[in-house]
Amino acid sequence: MPTASQAVSAAAAGTIALSDLTVNRLGYGAMRITGKGVWGPPVDHAAAIATLRRAVELGVNFIDTADSYGPNVSEELIAEALAPYPSGLVVATKGGWERVGPGQWIHNASPKHLQQAVEGSLKRLRLDRISVYQLHVPDPAVSFDASMETLARLREAGKIQHVALSNVTLEHLERARKIVPIVSVQNRYSFADREWDYLLDHCEKNGIAFIPWAPLGQNRQAHDILSKAATTLQASPLQVALAWLLRRSRITLPIPGTSSVAHVEENIAAAGLKLPDAIFKELSAVQTPHAVLR
Repeated sequence: MPTASQAVSAAAAGTIALSDLTVNRLGYGAMRITGKGVWGPPVDHAAAIATLRRAVELGVNFIDTADSYGPNVSEELIAEALAPYPSGLVVATKGGWERVGPGQWIHNASPKHLQQAVEGSLKRLRLDRISVYQLHVPDPAVSFDASMETLARLREAGKIQHVALSNVTLEHLERARKIVPIVSVQNRYSFADREWDYLLDHCEKNGIAFIPWAPLGQNRQAHDILSKAATTLQASPLQVALAWLLRRSRITLPIPGTSSVAHVEENIAAAGLKLPDAIFKELSAVQTPHAVLR
């Protein structure tokens, strides 16, 4: 297994198409570069900037963020670190939450809010058009169709290139596809938390990228199996978890997040880790609990 110091490129994971965009299959999630509770600025601003730049140096060309991370902080840091953006870098962002304090999230996917959210993200990210814009979560108080129709209009207006979804069910996905093309779905998923197996399989059949978040899950027994596999492979547990996600399906696009240069190097090194059949089958056989959609 390559070490972080050997600077494995995210390209070692192969590529995936998001309609007419092609990116390496190991991306970077930019939630953790904000403060505690996904609120406020990072404890170490310089480290956050350095982590973003190192991820791109190591071949990451898909960065996932959201206006609610901070709020606004993650998008601002991405622009500070990387704008003007290198050719081929895709910055995907999301809208649909409002923030009132650390660890506090309030639904708002109203048409008015989404319009304002897209305009705000464009300004903070210093972009004329957002490559991939995701509805962060369906709002139970707002018509889902109205939310999607708003994003479809913004796509037609040229402010969004591609529309995507996050934290959704199969029903949401199919309803959305009747309104606007969907290039990706981002749900919680890992070797230890496979509630959305059927949705991943549906995405695979329909050529839609699946972006798993929380790659380690929360199953303690499964973590023990993961640690055992990591010892055998001379890798870290997170690297094994990421390698399992990459092998699980050709349409997965993991986005591990961190605010540390050393950890981003470790995560991206997972692109070069190939799981033996026996270990892949053992991890795949783990009995997983059902997570709560949020």
